[in-house]
Amino acid sequence: MCSSREVIEWMQKIQEWKPKFFTLVHIPDKYRQYVSKFIRRVIIARMAESPDLAGAYHSKLREAYETDDKMKKPDIASQDKEHLIRLLDDIEAQLNETAFLAGEEFTMADVMLIPVLARLVLLNLEEEYIGSRPNIAEYWTLVQQRPSYKKVIGKYFNGWKKYMTLMKTWGFVRLRTLVKRF
Repeated sequence: MCSSREVIEWMQKIQEWKPKFFTLVHIPDKYRQYVSKFIRRVIIARMAESPDLAGAYHSKLREAYETDDKMKKPDIASQDKEHLIRLLDDIEAQLNETAFLAGEEFTMADVMLIPVLARLVLLNLEEEYIGSRPNIAEYWTLVQQRPSYKKVIGKYFNGWKKYMTLMKTWGFVRLRTLVKRF
């Protein structure tokens, strides 16, 4: 039986990893630059349309420029990658002892881990990060058999839906939503 303390500890460990730059570095430059430029243009247009919200839009615009600047630094993604590797190594060790993160039962800690693993699959990094860790690979296979996974996530990982999900990860859905508003 797992304790709520263990569940919370794992949830905090997983939440500490910030995937933003790790994900962005694995998206082809031409797509990332196109999306970034388009988003900045939309923010500027929104600022002009809604002067009362200009402060909020200005913060978003500043964040977009800061993200672009940070992406030019070669070590920015390496910090996220190192953090991810440490996290996955801790998970691998834990799964050597228990079936799930916080014990023998599926908990919220596992729910938080699934999107991390799904992100790695979408970025075609499954072999490097999941397959190279036998306990995580076995866990990932087990998790994918769960009815809740199949209903909520699994249906987006088959055939053309995988590519649509990947495009969503890249920000194209956000683009489509923003374009429809114009």
